[in-house]
Amino acid sequence: MAIKEIPYKDTTISLSYDLINPTATSSILILHGWGSNKEIMKQAFAKKMPSLKHIYLDMAGFGKSSNSLILTTQDYASITKLFLESLSLSPKIALGHSFGGKVATLLNTPYLVLLSSSGVLVPKPFKIRAKISLFKFFKTFGVNQMLRKLFVSDDAKDMPQNMYETFKNVVDEDFEASFSASKSTALLFWGKQDTATPLWTAEKIDKLIEKSTLYPLDGDHYFFLKHADFIANEIETKTRG
Repeated sequence: MAIKEIPYKDTTISLSYDLINPTATSSILILHGWGSNKEIMKQAFAKKMPSLKHIYLDMAGFGKSSNSLILTTQDYASITKLFLESLSLSPKIALGHSFGGKVATLLNTPYLVLLSSSGVLVPKPFKIRAKISLFKFFKTFGVNQMLRKLFVSDDAKDMPQNMYETFKNVVDEDFEASFSASKSTALLFWGKQDTATPLWTAEKIDKLIEKSTLYPLDGDHYFFLKHADFIANEIETKTRG
């Protein structure tokens, strides 16, 4: 593990990262999802794709990376670009799981790999909508941290206030225009039983990105942990040359 300090918006963010196969010519940036960190991505892919230099990054506020700011997805993309520039890295492939898929999309690398990416709005069940309405009602009276824990999703519980505000910025973000604008050659891998980012959202992204191929695979939102061999082989094959 290494740490790189990145100046951003009048502060300094310490980013934790790992490089694997450092002598490889072509590189792949691998980004985790919301509430996760680089370790789960290393668990899946660190021993695969030997032809590529792997760049594993804890995004700001996750894992061992710091953050005191309220950020947007565009901020995360900007910070990631600054990080890559600081190490003179120019990845051929950006891979992102869930929230990381949105960040990866904004990097405009030649190849884009999305693993159950977020970015297409999914209608919330009535129970969730009711909780949101009740939370907003209590908020008018000054909601405290304990009430927040009762009402917000598991992805946002126990977060520092700045990360909770960041979560609110990104959780219901419509990214369809960004997918449409992508010029990357995209490989979309998706869990058929995913309920967080259902398969129909993948089919929509597949239509939005001009050069894309969709691979529906058995499993839930973390399907890639049991299909890492297949995913890695497809990435190496389809991005060769």
